[in-house]
Amino acid sequence: MENLIDAFWGVTISIGVSALIFVGANRLFDFVVDRWFVFQAITGAIFGTIFSTLLIGNRLVRGSALLLLVLTVLSFSVLTSIPQLIEKHRTRILAGLLSGTAVGVITASFLKESVNPQIQTKSFIFILLISVLVYSLPSAIIKKFRFGGLLFSSAVGCLIGGWLLSEIGNGSKSSTYLLTVVPFALIGLALNVGPKRSLLERNNFQRRTRVGVFLGPALLFVALGLIIPLARTIYLSLHGLKGREWAGLKNYGEILTNDSSIDLRDWSNIFTSRLFIIALILLAVGSVAGILLGKKRGQIIQASAASLTPSAIGVFLLIFAVLSTLRGTVINNLWWVIVVTSLSTGLGLLAAVLADRIRFESAAKSLIFLPMAISFVGAGIIWKFMYIARPPQKPQTGLLNAIWVGLGKLTPGSAGQFIGVALLLLATAGLVALSIFGIRRKQSGISIGSLFVSVPILWILYRLLGPGLGGVEEGARGLPIAKPILFVQEGPFNNVWLMVVLIWIQTGFAMVILSAAIKAVPGDLIEAARVDGANDRQVFFHVTLPTITPTISVIVTALIVLVMKVFDIVRVMTNGNFGTQVIANEMWQKTFTEFNLGLGSALATVLFLAVVPAMALNVRRMQRSAIQ
Repeated sequence: MENLIDAFWGVTISIGVSALIFVGANRLFDFVVDRWFVFQAITGAIFGTIFSTLLIGNRLVRGSALLLLVLTVLSFSVLTSIPQLIEKHRTRILAGLLSGTAVGVITASFLKESVNPQIQTKSFIFILLISVLVYSLPSAIIKKFRFGGLLFSSAVGCLIGGWLLSEIGNGSKSSTYLLTVVPFALIGLALNVGPKRSLLERNNFQRRTRVGVFLGPALLFVALGLIIPLARTIYLSLHGLKGREWAGLKNYGEILTNDSSIDLRDWSNIFTSRLFIIALILLAVGSVAGILLGKKRGQIIQASAASLTPSAIGVFLLIFAVLSTLRGTVINNLWWVIVVTSLSTGLGLLAAVLADRIRFESAAKSLIFLPMAISFVGAGIIWKFMYIARPPQKPQTGLLNAIWVGLGKLTPGSAGQFIGVALLLLATAGLVALSIFGIRRKQSGISIGSLFVSVPILWILYRLLGPGLGGVEEGARGLPIAKPILFVQEGPFNNVWLMVVLIWIQTGFAMVILSAAIKAVPGDLIEAARVDGANDRQVFFHVTLPTITPTISVIVTALIVLVMKVFDIVRVMTNGNFGTQVIANEMWQKTFTEFNLGLGSALATVLFLAVVPAMALNVRRMQRSAIQ
């Protein structure tokens, strides 16, 4: 109860303080137009208070903390306000330089000897150049370059390169004065190098800063949680094992040339794999079907379900043939992106279409969406138990292997074999009837899809009637022993079994989004298509699908970003062993297991760069939608 009361008061006080800050800031900006000097003085005092409080709170100062607080508040107020009272431009610049220097001297004189920074020259110059470029390039593009902004960005670069990236405590007092006085002197110049703000400029400044007051905290947290760590990661990626010695692009070269990342030595095996041959056959079937249908309609080739279905499956298997033959962390990530993104989106679309046509739509969608409530770690643990393969002499506790071994133990002529064959024959008959139904209705997608589904069922039926399913093998004494499938251990398709976990989770996400998009398709378009004689398949492919294409693109880009960062499932199920390593897990191992900060940071940077294009594409698409 006491903890609950403390939490209540903590939340209440936080909300109250936040409200006071926003109200006070709003009132402060009322001074911008008519009382510019007062606004600058108060703003300087606020920044001085925050700055000195941070120094005192982190125990970085010596001497009287109260004296430092008073001097800092006064010096910051002078820095932001007094020079603006001077009319002459050169004199105002000199006053800004002197006041900024005074702030730096006061601050440096109060800092402890134990915080003296040792300047790392290369790192300092690198960060300084990056800070200048970050301001200069966008400003030059939008043609709003200001010398004051360049000085301020240089000051920020000096503070980051001089303090955040230095060896604290190993330097001298002179380096403390240098890295404190110079940035504040640059800030003093930046505030006064330009002309005085006119009444119109102060009005514009008031309007922009009111927006900034409300966005500022969020942008601050984004900077602290994203931008600064990203800059730090990029900086470490250019250094060696401990993140100290300069390595340049050596870490990136190791990622791109190491066989554990990209191994193309077995590329010739692609052309002899069964998947490659099957893919070529399906592509040929799709091409022939398209050509034959095109002749009937006077075209070179006709794109329809009869031609597109085998062609799409052929392309998918061709990708499988390539990615299952090649090896490496980067190849595995690419495999994850293609398979999980395409199957999750495709199965989600299929589930959305079918669920909308059944009576228990809500129940069906809830069951499919339910895995989204499970964390990636929890899902990995669940499926790890399903994939477990125990030694042949012991009972199989993994669900899939228990079924597999149980089917393998069905002896010829037993009741179990009879029941299995009967069920498979019944399923085959149903699929054949469905295929005939599709032929009569001239819906080639249904007929071809039924035939494809019947292929694995017929294979299982053949194995049951002939050599058996292979779930058992003959032991040393002629007795049958289990022959479990090593789902997780046997490569390269153990990667696929791991992908199944994420597909299982994300199909529900895709289904919900696409179902909402399908329901939002204007009924007038569908009705007009039906009046023109279109059947359900034609309505879906020519009306519904083009309408929901923007939604599909959003889902695809979101899944690409998610899958590219996959970590939890691999970490829980294999920890990257057995050829299942991915970039995120290798980044974790290099950084926190092998303590190779440079290579781990380089892997994190590569992962970030791989995600950026998908995010940029999504943002660009949303901007175009907003314009339209």
